[in-house]
Amino acid sequence: MLAILADLKTGDVETVEVPVPELRAGGVLVRTAFSAISAGTERSTIETGKKSLLGKARARPDLVRQVVNFAKANGVKAAYQKVRTKLDTASALGYSCSGIVLAVGEGVSEFRPGDRVACAGVGYACHSEINFVPRNLVAKVPDSVSLEAASLTTIGAIAVQGLRQANVAFGESVIVVGAGLVGVLTILLARAAGCRVIAIDANPARSQRAVDFGAGLGLSASDPSLASKVIDFTKYGPDAAIITASSPSTEPVELSAHLLRDRGRIVVLGSVPLGVSREIMYRKELSLTLSRSYGPGRYDPQYEEAGFDYPVGYVRWTEQRNMEAFMSFLSTAETTVDSLIRPQYCIEDGTRAYSDIQKLGIYTAILKYDSDREPVRHEVAGTPEMHERTGLLRVGCIGAGSFARGIVFPQLREFKNIQLEAVGTASGSSALSAQKLFGFRRALAPSEILTDTDLDAVFILSHHDSHAAHIVSALSKNKLVFVEKPLAISSEELESVDTAYQMQVARGRQPFVMAGFNRRFAPASVKIKDFFSDRCEPIFIHIRINAGHLPREHWTQSSVNGGRIIGEACHFLDWARYIVGRNIVAVYARAMPDGALYNRDNVVMVFSFADGSVANILYLANGDKSLSKEYYEVFCAGSVARLEDYRTLEFVRRGKRTNIKCDYDKGHKRELEQTLTAMREGQPSPIAFEELVEVTAASFAVIDSLNFGVPVALERGRPIVTGSENSVGEGATEDEIASREKWCRPSVPVSKP
Repeated sequence: MLAILADLKTGDVETVEVPVPELRAGGVLVRTAFSAISAGTERSTIETGKKSLLGKARARPDLVRQVVNFAKANGVKAAYQKVRTKLDTASALGYSCSGIVLAVGEGVSEFRPGDRVACAGVGYACHSEINFVPRNLVAKVPDSVSLEAASLTTIGAIAVQGLRQANVAFGESVIVVGAGLVGVLTILLARAAGCRVIAIDANPARSQRAVDFGAGLGLSASDPSLASKVIDFTKYGPDAAIITASSPSTEPVELSAHLLRDRGRIVVLGSVPLGVSREIMYRKELSLTLSRSYGPGRYDPQYEEAGFDYPVGYVRWTEQRNMEAFMSFLSTAETTVDSLIRPQYCIEDGTRAYSDIQKLGIYTAILKYDSDREPVRHEVAGTPEMHERTGLLRVGCIGAGSFARGIVFPQLREFKNIQLEAVGTASGSSALSAQKLFGFRRALAPSEILTDTDLDAVFILSHHDSHAAHIVSALSKNKLVFVEKPLAISSEELESVDTAYQMQVARGRQPFVMAGFNRRFAPASVKIKDFFSDRCEPIFIHIRINAGHLPREHWTQSSVNGGRIIGEACHFLDWARYIVGRNIVAVYARAMPDGALYNRDNVVMVFSFADGSVANILYLANGDKSLSKEYYEVFCAGSVARLEDYRTLEFVRRGKRTNIKCDYDKGHKRELEQTLTAMREGQPSPIAFEELVEVTAASFAVIDSLNFGVPVALERGRPIVTGSENSVGEGATEDEIASREKWCRPSVPVSKP
């Protein structure tokens, strides 16, 4: 299919052929009819891309700080690689479109194929022929509204939310600072709400044109008699100022503060600094409010990605409901946006559309799509027998995020006898940039990779919630599998993976599944294992992870991706399992209470092993990030090993200390080397499948222990009979109890709720 991508390194814009996105649960596939270019937001992305590295740094000092912090924790080389990888990514443009629903994902009942819809969201409502969009970012288009006009819906919702934040009432006076696309839409909405509006813009022509959209007065920001004209128009001074302009200067906020009446309201939609004289804000007792994009739900993964809506009784106007309100506004007979949906360009002329926006200074450009054009799809054959596992290994990769680009792809490219055959992502656009950057022969959809007969091995590097399904599909096609941790994010998923694996064994095949627990492959980890190789007694391990605080809206916090324990802390559980070399038999965990900042981020986990060994893991988010992130201590038979951030290693035995300086090596290269060698030579996975299942089940047991408040025993390998209906945990549902029993059970009975 065709899509418009921007090169973040050069700022170049190009219409290219990319794979069709995948239909996923909780969303819909939409055949795009029209999409609107946001002149301000998208032009800013392109202009930043055209800057030098120094210019980019000056434009985004917030990102520079993130890079500096990353370099402190991971080294300058890793930080440089991360920056280059990001800049070498082709970015999908657009966030406001309309079209026809093609297909509906699992769990979605409010939409049907054939529905006319408007779509929102960066990375979802892109300038491409087909988009996958989560359900809460989709709204039905009324019959009385054209799809051309509906393509403005997301941008209109931004204006709607700004007006709501201004809390305006009928008859009030409003100044709109910035008469671009969002500005004139705000003017239209304010007029419809019964307000008297003044448009102010640095460009006199734009401020005058705003009168055609309903402004009672259009003024230049440099007009020397601006203040007196505003007073004459409003009598008391404006009640509210809505700033839709984008500027590096504080002038829009300062100007608004000077013009407003006593106790007036300032709402900021545009990208402007918030510096303003305290004296005038204090003297007038003004309020300053920011408007967050399309409305409540924005930046909340539970709303936008997981599809959990906010109850209308508590949150009347969400992103989706603001979109619906804007389209209701468009449907009124007296409202017209005809002049805003011109000019129109075919998707093939996308480069010219962006050029004209810059040259002509138009509000927007509407891209239109040929509904009769069939998107290019790659045909693949059915289920093959496995290719010969020696010689050239043909690899397909699903997922092309920062970890894949920064760690996996560069190292795969270095190994001999490896052919990077195909790469696929859920969106399609990132697959194309990964193909060009790392030399993959083809860019496909993930489903095409799983069924492609030209592939021997599949590397699954996608979102955590997709891992189990991809593993099951790959095993059914008799492919070798590497999956970045975790193996699964629920007991049901783990059971499906185990069943698929055992079915291949029953057919006389040797299935291959390897999970990305890289830390056990680090040179320092191997040295520690060797140091205690002749032990004759149980071992005690203490691991402290200074993980750092992540906000609740961060993707790793989402239950959709398993959360931080299943998604990251599993690394350290696997490390302890590797050092001890015995089965995990019991887990006990306690966490600090959830609060405003933390979401089970501060947890102590105690793991008991079959030989009596114990591992104590502290996973913490309430520390100082300047402290080392990972700290390991191992005690056994009068000897101690201590490892800090894979940089310093110390052994103590019989009073003698041995200090070893380590390269910052967390084992990724050795892990991939052993995995690829085993794949090529037909050998078992470097980590036994049973051990991968055990570690995954133990991470679930941590969650159970936190929920139940009791230790949890692991009895991997046979169904569990609890022996009493009371041997379930507080807070668990019957379905949860049934699904957990295959893998673990509480070791101390507690009362059923």
